[in-house]
Amino acid sequence: MSTTEKEWFRIYSAVYLLLVRENRLLLLRRTNTGYEDGKLSLVAGKMDGNEEVKQAAAREAWEESGVRVDPADLEVASVMHRNSDTGEWIDFFLTVKQWEGEPYNREPDKCSEMAWYPLDGLPEDMIPHVRQAVENVLAGVFYDSYGWQQ
Repeated sequence: MSTTEKEWFRIYSAVYLLLVRENRLLLLRRTNTGYEDGKLSLVAGKMDGNEEVKQAAAREAWEESGVRVDPADLEVASVMHRNSDTGEWIDFFLTVKQWEGEPYNREPDKCSEMAWYPLDGLPEDMIPHVRQAVENVLAGVFYDSYGWQQ
């Protein structure tokens, strides 16, 4: 790299799916991942690159929960700019209009529990930024940030 070239800033991105059935939200308990183990989160994952947000979400739905989601049945409901010890992130939270199949734990090495929780009584042991984002979706808040000094 020449002295006149500047290295571009890098940002990470992830997708999170809100699968809701009968006013209950599907949550997974993380284990053996090295990040927020023991806490509940959504079906989610890092974007691999060279894939559109809805395609990434559909891929993660299959990889983690065994359900097939058509990207046309996904809607970006909220976006979060997050600052964490692993870097800066842009997180996309998507609602799922419909899916095929019954969710099950396809990654038992990374997930110790998968269960439905009431939307009006979210558990306290959720990953904090995920809980905030779910509350944002429920309140119709499209953009928020997390982990920044105010």
